[in-house]
Amino acid sequence: MKFISWNVNGIRACVTKGFLDSFKELDADIFAIQESKMQEGQLDLDIPDYHQYWNYADKKGYSGTAVFTKKEPVEVIYGMGIDEHDHEGRLITLDMGDYYFITVYVPNSQNELKRLDYRMKWEDDFLSYVCDLKKKKPVIICGDMNVAHKEIDLKNPSSNRHNAGFTDEERNKMTDLLSAGFIDTFRYKYPDQEGIYSWWSYRFKAREKNAGWRIDYFLVSDDIKEKIEDAKIHTEVFGSDHCPVELTLNI
Repeated sequence: MKFISWNVNGIRACVTKGFLDSFKELDADIFAIQESKMQEGQLDLDIPDYHQYWNYADKKGYSGTAVFTKKEPVEVIYGMGIDEHDHEGRLITLDMGDYYFITVYVPNSQNELKRLDYRMKWEDDFLSYVCDLKKKKPVIICGDMNVAHKEIDLKNPSSNRHNAGFTDEERNKMTDLLSAGFIDTFRYKYPDQEGIYSWWSYRFKAREKNAGWRIDYFLVSDDIKEKIEDAKIHTEVFGSDHCPVELTLNI
């Protein structure tokens, strides 16, 4: 099965930049997006043969996630059941019968790390949430996790040491998640691959210079790691400041 995840940085804008063409070309069994930045009724995406599930933020033009799946899920869960976290549309879980599929848009710690404390609380609760699911059946997690885990995962680690997305605190939370029994599928397949990123600032011609960060992930619970066939980062696809990431799984 083929899975795609893409932070579209505003689905309405991305649609004008070729989203539907990319969607068709990538031809995923399940296609997840983050940062949809829309409310219900603002866009009608006509995508035949897919079931659509959207989680909108209360705040207009902010955050939000969606999943498009060829197979209808057994159940769809919005958020993690914690009121403090469930007003920004950051999480959708599909119970696909044999496994759980999660799309997530992890909160950004923001300039001057003003949201870092909230981010830490969110991370702890998310870890607890996915570990509870993992006890029942395999889990696939995808999305913009807003952290470059290792120095290999961004172009300029030294100058970003204390910036949002590369603080010790955020990186340690990713370590905690992986240590709880999850696999970073791209690093599992390509442990030493340098210079492949999934996000580039719109400033300073960052994408042209490939001064990027790998902050978009597919993680799987370690009980299905032997089913990982490939993990890709589609740097050739434009339309957002992120590019799509892919997982092929024999499941």
